[in-house]
Amino acid sequence: MIKTQWDYTKLAETYALRPEYAPAAIDAMVSIAEVCTGDQVCDIGAGVGHLTIPLLEREFRVIAVEPNDAMRQRGIERTRPFEKVQWYEATGESTQQEDSSFDLVTFGSSFNVCDRSKALRESARLLKPRRWFACMWNHRNLNDPIQAGIEAIIERALGKYDYGTRREDQTEVINQSNLFGPVVRLEADVVHRQGVDECIAAWRSHGTLQRQAGTKFDQVIDAIEDYLRSNSNSSILVPFTTRIWMAQLKPQGEI
Repeated sequence: MIKTQWDYTKLAETYALRPEYAPAAIDAMVSIAEVCTGDQVCDIGAGVGHLTIPLLEREFRVIAVEPNDAMRQRGIERTRPFEKVQWYEATGESTQQEDSSFDLVTFGSSFNVCDRSKALRESARLLKPRRWFACMWNHRNLNDPIQAGIEAIIERALGKYDYGTRREDQTEVINQSNLFGPVVRLEADVVHRQGVDECIAAWRSHGTLQRQAGTKFDQVIDAIEDYLRSNSNSSILVPFTTRIWMAQLKPQGEI
């Protein structure tokens, strides 16, 4: 396994329980990028396939790049029904793929764990002329009463909690690369119904929380579990917004 700054090995089993991206957001991205059936997409930091699978369902050929063995193996298992996918052990900064060979390069909840400047340069190298880069995340609606209660638990345990670059506007870092044209932002809401057990398991896959909580991680998860079981029925509705930042590769003469 390639060594990266963050190790997701212990999170892989529960990571599949995390929410899917809003289909409307994926459809809008595909429309703007003008990718068609059979076009080749490089999905970087593919994890267990949350973005890889909807790309395959839209009949693209997908190269899924994932450095973590456990995550990649889970992704391979989840994408077995699809023929047009290949998995590779590599990073977002060095994918080991050929120059100018992709119609779209995507980062699903993974751009924030890369060196973003290097990942943008790698994306530009991979893309065919005038093709598109896209990065995206699912952001929980923190104004929802249940989610606000969870945030309060985290803040009481850890004090200030920093979501890092995953909740930042990615426009500036993309513009600073000088590799891409104007940034297009897309948003679409999606609500996921989760069983309480599934919701707790999904929280156990939360890498950002695990990194910041350190030895308090299990304590925080236990508090979230107590809260959900005392305030919820067997399932809860979790509102998310899928946010996408995408940009078209500039012509070679403009870079």
